[in-house]
Amino acid sequence: MFSKLKAGVIYNSPLSSTSSNHMSGRNNTGKPSASVTRVHTPTASTEASTGASVLAGGQGGTAPGSGAGHGQGSNTTDLASLFECPVCFDYALPPILQCQSGHIVCSQCRPKLQCCPTCRGPLGNIRNLAMEKVASTVMFPCKYASGGCSVTLLHHDKQEHEEACEYRPYSCPCPGASCKWQGSLEQVMVHLMTAHKSITTLQGEDIVFLATDINLPGAVDWVMMQSCFGHHFMLVLEKQEKIDGHQQFFAIVQLIGTRKQAENFAYRLELNGHHRRLSWEATPRSIHEGVQSAIMQSDCLVFDTGIAQLFADNGNLGINVTISRVVC
Repeated sequence: MFSKLKAGVIYNSPLSSTSSNHMSGRNNTGKPSASVTRVHTPTASTEASTGASVLAGGQGGTAPGSGAGHGQGSNTTDLASLFECPVCFDYALPPILQCQSGHIVCSQCRPKLQCCPTCRGPLGNIRNLAMEKVASTVMFPCKYASGGCSVTLLHHDKQEHEEACEYRPYSCPCPGASCKWQGSLEQVMVHLMTAHKSITTLQGEDIVFLATDINLPGAVDWVMMQSCFGHHFMLVLEKQEKIDGHQQFFAIVQLIGTRKQAENFAYRLELNGHHRRLSWEATPRSIHEGVQSAIMQSDCLVFDTGIAQLFADNGNLGINVTISRVVC
């Protein structure tokens, strides 16, 4: 099915039992193809690393937003500043607790304190109902205002917005939990090229994603990058092993970009060979969303080991990947 590739690199990390193997070439369809980084882990919940070594980047998260909100005027800014927690400098939102002298502290910091951080007086569980009432009318800036978010909103809408805010830090998009790096969108590719050098990148909108050794036991991830239309896409094939020994494969594409940018593209995954064809088409996920929620909901190409063997060639599985622009 595919031309046999000889070149390869195998690396055993001294920090884990992880091994990675990547090769490149062309298959008999003429499309660019490359076998991709594979990660073998004992169980589906254990840590996985897509690089040739276990790597951890810096914690580039954004500090809590104690700065001014944008577009609502200085009055809103002045009011919001009255709710600043003296410990974490985030906003003390309802329920708002105070000491006997009236100094407030946020509900997240309160359990860690033995005395008031402002006056050193005793802390009870006194709620400041007046401040809570005022808080219901104040427009608070997003905690990622320093990153560029200009949204201001009522406190009961704040958490929901911040969980999906496009300006919140991006996490490393590699599957598994071993890399804890966070940073801005502009820093993601730099991180991948420096911390996860073993990931193969192919150019073009129509390539072959070749996963090697699909018969490896346990939970395994294969990862590859695809570059086209001025953007980078990450292709992920994940094998999960259930308690009863049943195995399933999940294949998905995510864009190194925002959700809005992802809406401009579509991807097609296709298994093709031995007079059979299995395909899946969808909008790529943004790396802000990640792939785990899609995998849990089976919102991707899903197949079991029986199907995989129908399309595999000597334990290697080729997936045709096509990226296209969406024409409105």
